[in-house]
Amino acid sequence: MLGIAWASALAVQIATPAFAGPREQAQRIYERIAGVPPSAAVLDQMAAKTAAGDLAGAAAIATDASTFYSVTLKNFVTPWTNRDQTVFAPLNDYTATVIGMVRDDVPFNTVLSADILYTSNASGLPAPSAGNNDHYAMAEANGVDLKATLVATTQSTVYGLPVEAASGIWTTRGGSSAFFIMGTNRAQFRFTMINHLCHDMETVMDNTRPTDRIRQDVARTPGGDSRIFLNNCVGCHSGMDPMAQAFAYYNYDTSSKQLLYTANTVQPKYLINSQNFGDGFVTPDNSWSNRWRDGPNATLGWDGTLPGSGMGAKSLGQELAASDAFAQCQVTKVFQTVCFRAPTSTADQTTVAAIKANFKAGGYKLKQVFQQSAAACAGQ
Repeated sequence: MLGIAWASALAVQIATPAFAGPREQAQRIYERIAGVPPSAAVLDQMAAKTAAGDLAGAAAIATDASTFYSVTLKNFVTPWTNRDQTVFAPLNDYTATVIGMVRDDVPFNTVLSADILYTSNASGLPAPSAGNNDHYAMAEANGVDLKATLVATTQSTVYGLPVEAASGIWTTRGGSSAFFIMGTNRAQFRFTMINHLCHDMETVMDNTRPTDRIRQDVARTPGGDSRIFLNNCVGCHSGMDPMAQAFAYYNYDTSSKQLLYTANTVQPKYLINSQNFGDGFVTPDNSWSNRWRDGPNATLGWDGTLPGSGMGAKSLGQELAASDAFAQCQVTKVFQTVCFRAPTSTADQTTVAAIKANFKAGGYKLKQVFQQSAAACAGQ
């Protein structure tokens, strides 16, 4: 049942001039969700609902289409899985897992923390492997129906990761090969901010946080000028480094082509370039702290019931996904996807706020966000 806030927002949308009748609205909802035109029978079924004012019910029919999963959702998720942020990347376990979570209404606020994995049970596919992407690549090449064949399992079962180390899409093979490879593991944090909180580091810079957790590899006088560090580097690293420490036991190994997890042992990448500033922070373990709970980034809406610190990726994933910014990001991206516009008008912002409230209160079901967003712009 739609909540009061959503009903109010929907009333705002209906009060605006509509440019399509019930049948046109039904077709628009279906095409924007499923990515293809509906059959005559499906269109009739949806039109009956739109004529009765049940736009969300019509949208629920559209999210039952296989192409919603194999086309719309795949294109929606794929840019999150690679540094180039391109949709032209192969299907992998990151994308498949998100698609499965949406299909099954798995609470999306667990996407950064759960021991979860989706594989396909289609015949003729190689077994999923921690060392290659063949299972998913062949599924895509064979045009496998993702809606019909994805099955839920766990990374600890399929990949052999310890349960405590399995942390949602971060530790999928797709996520780790893109963002834990080489470097310093800061990429995993930065792209999580971009993809799941809709903020790149420039928008969360805060020079007021303490600098004691910034690692040795960050020079304090780059180019011989300490002002660059104080005015620029500190803004990102003082918040990022204490949180990215949660990934200290992970590395994507280019030789074995799989994620490595070394319990209780910090990966060497966390200790590189120590000569840049010998008095900088030396990472001892995978403990993390969210120093953005205070200062300007408190506006990201952190959950006051959580401690704001912990050990390892799983608890950090829970911290980030419990923020209001996480929910706002998911709803805004879905709205843009199905409505073909950013929610910049007052009416659209009201609608997004209502959908977000329902998303959080209703168990973080992302499929419902697609349905409500498509219903909100069905007549425009």
